[in-house]
Amino acid sequence: MTESAFSKRPRRGSVESEPDDGGFETMRPSPANPDDSEIRREPLGASRRGNASVRQVPLDDFETLAKPKPRGPSLKARAVGYLSRREHARNELARKLQPYAEDPADIERVLDDLEKEGWLSTERFAQSLVHRRAGRQGTARIVQELRQHGVAEEQVAQLRDDLRATEARRAQEVWRKRFGAKPVDRNEFAKQARFLAGRGFSHDVIRRILGDSSDDD
Repeated sequence: MTESAFSKRPRRGSVESEPDDGGFETMRPSPANPDDSEIRREPLGASRRGNASVRQVPLDDFETLAKPKPRGPSLKARAVGYLSRREHARNELARKLQPYAEDPADIERVLDDLEKEGWLSTERFAQSLVHRRAGRQGTARIVQELRQHGVAEEQVAQLRDDLRATEARRAQEVWRKRFGAKPVDRNEFAKQARFLAGRGFSHDVIRRILGDSSDDD
């Protein structure tokens, strides 16, 4: 009995063959459901809505990021902090404030205000420096430091005269604490003289304290 025409009809869901140009059959699946042959498009990101890996940033975090970071104390607050520890010359305080200023003009305005308010005084700084140095250093070294800090020359001259009037007494005290005995030979004389000269005491004062090196021969 020959095959009936019904036996050649492809069953639903089966694979039907289609001859190509080369005489071979290419298998093509037939859709089991007509709706499956159409591509369903979903809105972009719809498949991620339920994805727990997507990090939700709280609103508080955005507010924190939006807040500007604190910039630290103002220039004037920093300057007052330095001055509360000890007296400063104007140019010395300006150097300390320079890393914190965006514009050098801001530093000058702050220093002007501090001078008007009595916080900053180069004259007071000079007197304070002499008071701190006089017991250990000679006139020449103290005067050099005053000039380096920009103290006015008139005040430097006045302080220099005051220091010279007490230099012999101050040098004698410094020598006594360090040595306490006259040099016994030229090597010891040179050692003590170099020490006093390094502290800024004058040669006349040094000879007055140590005597003449020829006396040791």
